Amino acid sequence: MFGRRRPVIIGLSARIFHPEVGAAGLRTKTLQVLEQSVAQWAASRDTLVLMVPSVLQDGALQRSNIRVRDYAQYLDGLILQGGADVSPRAYGEEPLKPEWRGDPVRDAYELELVHEFLEAGKPILGICRGMQLINVAFGGSLYQDIPALVPGAIAHETPQYDRHRHEVALASDGWLQRWNGQLPGRQVASIHHQAVKRLGRDLVVEATAPDGIVEAIRHTGRGFVFGVQWHPEFHPPGDDALLDPTPMLDAFLEAARR
Repeated sequence: MFGRRRPVIIGLSARIFHPEVGAAGLRTKTLQVLEQSVAQWAASRDTLVLMVPSVLQDGALQRSNIRVRDYAQYLDGLILQGGADVSPRAYGEEPLKPEWRGDPVRDAYELELVHEFLEAGKPILGICRGMQLINVAFGGSLYQDIPALVPGAIAHETPQYDRHRHEVALASDGWLQRWNGQLPGRQVASIHHQAVKRLGRDLVVEATAPDGIVEAIRHTGRGFVFGVQWHPEFHPPGDDALLDPTPMLDAFLEAARR
């Protein structure tokens, strides 16, 4: 299938579901899962996609000396998938509502992933929560809830879920403009209620929504560190109204091959 060339091996961060109080069976366990669409999107270019499990240093079943650093050394790149809110405590704030407290366990796991992949010089692509996590990793902050904290904001999530769309404007000197400038489509699939507030160190804005909410970011240092607030895995092929996510994926995978 791959000929003589070694395939690109991409790590996907896990969504973490914690044991539920009063539950039975599987729901009494910690679950680490991939959302099918993002895994299939990442694998659509004949890549190998592996989920990176969280690695407990002091777990009850510590059977090896494998660490997150070992995954960063072995894998060619990292995709941070969407999911639970980033905890406000990760950027020095207290949750304004209990339902916005996020998942500190997942935050710690993914922040370590970002650190180790940066140290290894491997490319990182963040999707939705993943973009927010990148921003926080570089010292930025988030709006805990767009409707409550951003007057005049458009809807960034609705009951339509992955069918909800809005327009984005691409930065004139950015990578997205270079990748997509001559292509049709400026709508994206939007499912989020938190957003970038203060940009992290050495990050620049790559795209914005009509209300000014940051929709894509890029790190200006060496290497490939990129994040989009929308969900490219929910962009059906051939829909010319939507921003084509293929050039971004190809650029990420090319960076991983290098």
